[in-house]
Amino acid sequence: MIKKTLLLFSAIALVFGSFNFIHPAEAATTALADLNAGDLIRGQSLSAVYYYGKDGFRYVFPNDKTYFTWYSDFDSVKWLTDADLGKVQIGGNVTYKPGIKMIKINSDPKTYAIGENGALRWVTSENVAIALYGSSWNTQIDDVPDGFFSNYTMGSDIENSSDFVPSQETASAASIDNDKNLKSPYIINLTDSGFSPTSLNADTGRAIKFVNKGTSKHSATSEDLLWGSGTLNPDDSFIRYFNNPGNYEYFCSYHASETGTIIVTE
Repeated sequence: MIKKTLLLFSAIALVFGSFNFIHPAEAATTALADLNAGDLIRGQSLSAVYYYGKDGFRYVFPNDKTYFTWYSDFDSVKWLTDADLGKVQIGGNVTYKPGIKMIKINSDPKTYAIGENGALRWVTSENVAIALYGSSWNTQIDDVPDGFFSNYTMGSDIENSSDFVPSQETASAASIDNDKNLKSPYIINLTDSGFSPTSLNADTGRAIKFVNKGTSKHSATSEDLLWGSGTLNPDDSFIRYFNNPGNYEYFCSYHASETGTIIVTE
């Protein structure tokens, strides 16, 4: 296993913010319907690996260093056809697993520990860093390209070792779903007789998935034309977050009489 992992690691090369790895060319593909939250997925043509979130989006590993804070190898990666991978919308980037490493960027002299959901916690002194990560603390720092730094948010400073316990932070992030607080989406089916349900009460922070269960083309298009699914063929889907409370009315651009409303509350 160690030899296999080292061979895989040696094959890594950054490609458009992700990376390549060796895998048998004859790998069988997995159907979209057989994916489960937490799966690692990739397509056939490109070797970028993604995390399939509980909300139905795929999340990008910006580089190999981020990936290896979460996983030790690529053994569980599932292959999709390129067409199926393209149907899974990108939801954002994965951040470092909390507690594992510290990070910094060249344009910022501060060193940060990583908290929940990519919260940057400034380690304010060398004594605190030693208390958290031991005498070799300075070997536990990764440089993050400036372009990836925006994936993170600013958290509270670490003034004392009691402010941050790396092992506890790591344990609390059992998965990327857990770290990002991803939840399964609400489902609205697009049928040949209309939307089902036609009215949905939803909470902020939880995605809504539109699924074409009909036999013809459908869409979900907002009345104000500010958002829309585009054409959804049978079995296609579209996922969107509605992060602000309010009423969102929409219609099918192929069947204008088919309408629906989403009522979002805090």
